[in-house]
Parts: sequence; structure tokens; C-alpha cells
Amino acid sequence: MKYLLMTLLGALLSLPAAAVEAVTRTLVLKNHRYQPTELHIPANTRIKLELINQDASPEEFESDEFQAEKIVMPNSSISLFIGPFKPGRYAFYGDFHQPTAQGMLVVE
Repeated sequence: MKYLLMTLLGALLSLPAAAVEAVTRTLVLKNHRYQPTELHIPANTRIKLELINQDASPEEFESDEFQAEKIVMPNSSISLFIGPFKPGRYAFYGDFHQPTAQGMLVVE
């Protein structure tokens, strides 16, 4: 009986994760600039952010307006999950090249 209850509980807990898939968006870093500089995403949705660094130096994707901080090595890519967000504008930047590596999430 205990095994059956544990199995049912495990199945129920896995349902929301399987039912809700994240939306994927891509940001490219080239010449120490994010492309696109404005990334439009849907409100109230978990986002899988693909970061592609085409530069010869590392960059740290970071934001003071939402929780994110991740280093992307040169000529490589990473993924991270952000959100969900309420509608609005949320700034992000490259910590190693702040004067040029600036961007904005536009949540609609």
C-alpha cells in the first residue's frame, strides 16, 4: 500500500512539469553586443534562454532586475531558465563588457 501511494504521489507531482513547457528564445553575443538588443517574450511564461557567445572572450549574462547570472565561455553556448515575468521591461547586460553588452527583455 505504501509503495502504491508513493507511486501515485510521484506521478501527480510530475504532471505540472510535463504539462508546462518553456518557450525558447535565443540571444547571440557578437562584438560584445547582444543581438537582438530587445528580446520580446510572453508574460507569465517560463523562458528557456539560449545564449550563444560568438566572441573570443567570455561574458557573464547578468541582470539586476531579475535573477540571472551565468558565464558563457568564448565561442560556445549555454541555456538557462528565467521567468515567468509580469508585463514590463527588464534590463540585462554582459558584466565583462558593460558599456556595449546591454539588452532588454520586453514582456508582453
